[in-house]
Amino acid sequence: MTRLLALLAAVWLGWTGAATAGCGASADPCEINLGAYHVRLPDGEIKGAILYIHGYGGSGAGALRPKDWVNTALARGYALIAPDGIPYAEGRGRGWSFIPGRRILRDEPVFLAAVRDDAARRFGFDPDQVILSGFSIGGSMTSYMACQQPDAFAAYAPVAGGFWRPHPTECAGAVRLLHTHGWTDGTVPLEGRVLRGEDSTDPGALMQGDIFYTLRMWREVNACNQLRADRFVTKGAFMRRAWDRCADGSALEFALFPGGHVVPDGWAEMMLDWYEGL
Repeated sequence: MTRLLALLAAVWLGWTGAATAGCGASADPCEINLGAYHVRLPDGEIKGAILYIHGYGGSGAGALRPKDWVNTALARGYALIAPDGIPYAEGRGRGWSFIPGRRILRDEPVFLAAVRDDAARRFGFDPDQVILSGFSIGGSMTSYMACQQPDAFAAYAPVAGGFWRPHPTECAGAVRLLHTHGWTDGTVPLEGRVLRGEDSTDPGALMQGDIFYTLRMWREVNACNQLRADRFVTKGAFMRRAWDRCADGSALEFALFPGGHVVPDGWAEMMLDWYEGL
């Protein structure tokens, strides 16, 4: 019995080590000047990469724990890169410094580009074949990066996060973007919500943005002048709308699912099919 328990413990520890994100063969994160990031690599050739921005209070290592989207992306040959946000006070995890009107603690676009380039150099993949994605406030960070530097990544895939109020009024250029959101999301509702202040009329309120405004912004940026969507998917786990008659090289799609504030099962399969079909 003792030998059996020891064997089971060894197997468990070995599995945990294999599933833990570090810096390639090292269990420690990759360090660069502005911060750190974590990596998980697929078996065999690297087809591309996803740079994934964690949500409020999370971490890069936590974002890459085994789950549906992580397992799917690795099985399809994608390297997964998850940077660490800035630590919050009092042990409340990590977050990102980008919200309009608030003090900027780190130049996040510079940091994300540096993570992309460092990881590509270390692990031997094409920096021009990296998808930027993120969940919740990480999805918001993804949206702002797409707006400010649309050519920095091959495509953008925010989940459950968009712009904050006051909304941007312009972006730098056309994007290739798939936005995914839960129909019943109460943490980042489709209409946004007031996080600090009395209500939406409070001039000092801290407010999430309106996802429908975000989509309108992307249509304008991508010169989708017909406004209405060109393609629809109404079967399966996601209800999707796509705009095709837009600026050359752009892509815009919106996917709704019936759940709440989560990265839904099947998301990575859908997103990578979209990306590979561009």
